[in-house]
Amino acid sequence: MRRDSIFYRLFQQSPALLFELLSSLPDNAADYRFDSVAVKEPKFEIDGVFLPPDTGNPGVVYFCEVQFQKDERLYERLFGEAFLYFYRNRDRYSDWQAVVIYPARSVEQSQSYPYRSLLGSDQVHRVYLNELGEIRQLPVGVALMVLTTLQTDQAPAEARHLLARSQQEEIDPKARRSIIELVTTIMVYKFAQLSRIEVEAMLGLNLKETKVYQDARAEGKAEGKAEGKAEGKAEGRQDEAINLILKQLTRRLKQELSEALRVQVAALPLPLLEELGESLVDFEQLADLLTWLDQH
Repeated sequence: MRRDSIFYRLFQQSPALLFELLSSLPDNAADYRFDSVAVKEPKFEIDGVFLPPDTGNPGVVYFCEVQFQKDERLYERLFGEAFLYFYRNRDRYSDWQAVVIYPARSVEQSQSYPYRSLLGSDQVHRVYLNELGEIRQLPVGVALMVLTTLQTDQAPAEARHLLARSQQEEIDPKARRSIIELVTTIMVYKFAQLSRIEVEAMLGLNLKETKVYQDARAEGKAEGKAEGKAEGKAEGRQDEAINLILKQLTRRLKQELSEALRVQVAALPLPLLEELGESLVDFEQLADLLTWLDQH
């Protein structure tokens, strides 16, 4: 699972999230930007760097490392790169800090004695995600980090709870969509044997909030512009068929379908929707619908 890319996406969307992991933060934490930087002679690239705003006054640069596998040379590399970058840019920064994010202490580098003074200082912060507390009590951004560490038997329930929180709490609509996308991406990594549609159904997502639906709509609109009104009419028939089938199923089964089942039905292509419309007249209970979906 490429957790580092997920964490870096989180940090790009909300650089201030890093400071939620620390006990102290700079006054201008909200103005930091997340980036990668290159250092020449010798050349290497540091992927996770939080750069202070360019106000003309030297600020504090934060180096961040997300480490989910044991690396017995992590501190050699981290401090070597950080010191060289700080040396090359000494006029730009007044100080440096380093943050290392681990899933648990067991993943930390074993031979850390040579760096005992740095690791014991207030410049280096080691964060162990499994020690941050109950996931449902954590800020949403931090909870997303912890979600990457959960086992598959626990992850779905916590993912659904995070999605519910994103709907209940006062969150910007754009940020809410980002949370939905990140939760889905994390779960797709965890359940690699499932399709994205199946993962979204497992999470109980409303179809119109998912990336698959939005991509399909965007693609449909693009094709409609290129190919004329015929495609738009076909898409309209698809939407009409979905709405009709869902209403018929509700009447036939005398109960509201769960969001997961609605997503599954809505994901069917038009020919299968038409076939379902013919078959549902014989349904007597919810199990008949589930059996039909399994077969198709």
